[in-house]
Amino acid sequence: MLIDWFTVCAQAINFLILAWLMKRFLYKPVLDAIAAREKLIAAELADAAAKKAEAQKDRDEFQHKNEEFDQQRAALLSKATDEAKAERERLLDEARKAADALSAKRQETLKNDAHNLDQAIARRTREEVFAVARKALGDLATVSLEERIGEVFTRRLRELNGKAKICLADALKTSSDPALVRSTFEVPAEQRAAIQNSLNETFSAEVRVRFETAPDLISGIELTTNGEKVAWSIADYLTSMEKGVGELTAKQAK
Repeated sequence: MLIDWFTVCAQAINFLILAWLMKRFLYKPVLDAIAAREKLIAAELADAAAKKAEAQKDRDEFQHKNEEFDQQRAALLSKATDEAKAERERLLDEARKAADALSAKRQETLKNDAHNLDQAIARRTREEVFAVARKALGDLATVSLEERIGEVFTRRLRELNGKAKICLADALKTSSDPALVRSTFEVPAEQRAAIQNSLNETFSAEVRVRFETAPDLISGIELTTNGEKVAWSIADYLTSMEKGVGELTAKQAK
């Protein structure tokens, strides 16, 4: 079999030309396209990885901020709770103080009312006792209560001694005004004379005396001059009795 080398050479040349043409116009564009595609995919993957990393960073930052917010919220809630508790304690303390003050004021008011009532009862009792004593002495004796008080006062003047007598004598000597005799009743002329005589005899001098009625002296009579005083009153005895009753009542209350 004969080989046609011309044909073989022509076909080889055609193959080479075809291979070059395919490489030039087919394989190279395809390879370039594949390389560009791979490059694009790699870029997209890198961009996706970057975005993923950024998203993770944003997520971590958001979580960190969320944790900080939770901590701040817990701190604010704790602070608000403590402040509310402190305010509640303050208001309760003020309320207790106000209640204690109101109770103390009420107790003081009740105490004052009780004291005023006691004073009113004592005053009314004294008045009633004086009235009863006056009527009883008037019924049982031939002299009135006022006359008897005058006699007792005259006797007291005559019985003055010691420091009381000296002080009253000095007061009578240094006073430029007459001695004042005050009583709840109008002293009769006879008793005025008796009082005048008892003063003259007691102090061995002519004592000037001025008489005056004083309703505030409950069944009593007093002599005052230059700051010194001599007095006698049923109220003195009742006051002593009232003090004793008060001490006994307080002792029983304790």
